Amino acid sequence: MADEPKKTPEPSPATGSPEAAPAAAAAPKPAAPPAKPTGPVPLPWESEMVARLKGRFGSGIAEASTYLGQNYLIADRSIVFNVLQALRDEEQFDYNVDITAVHYPQREKQFDVLWILYSFARNERMRVKTRIADGESAPSAVPLWETANWLERECYDMFGIKFEGHPDLRRILLPDEWKGHPLRKDYGIIQQDQEWVKINLGIESGQ
Repeated sequence: MADEPKKTPEPSPATGSPEAAPAAAAAPKPAAPPAKPTGPVPLPWESEMVARLKGRFGSGIAEASTYLGQNYLIADRSIVFNVLQALRDEEQFDYNVDITAVHYPQREKQFDVLWILYSFARNERMRVKTRIADGESAPSAVPLWETANWLERECYDMFGIKFEGHPDLRRILLPDEWKGHPLRKDYGIIQQDQEWVKINLGIESGQ
């Protein structure tokens, strides 16, 4: 009996013809995530008052900018008291709203010290900043605004910043014997002075 001719296998619907099978398609690459929107940036602050201060203090005014509608100056520590005095006496910034600080541990000058000022006559608010190293003092503003007394004590209590010329610099929120300054970045968020808690409250801290 003669051999029957071999039949070519029918192509599988799943694989197609062996001769025509295309290379497996590469998986589509995921779409790149959209670029993050850029945030607001400081813009130059130009005004007649800024021009007067720059004309008087020169390079001691390192920056005059506005950020989200908030105006600020950065002044060298050596002249910042004179800048504050000029703002009070000549520019009518008669109210010292607050004195605080920001801690940047990676910087050589780790602290920004900020005076927030308001002028009732001008209905205007502004900030004055200076930068100091850890252990360096800032000038006290108590001779200019008496309320700076308590504000500087709070800044000392929370950040450990000393204000040269303050009449009675000591803690105002925490006990005098408390160790550490809670608003520094190197102070743990739940850290406590366990020794003080044990001695004065007679309990072991739960933190």
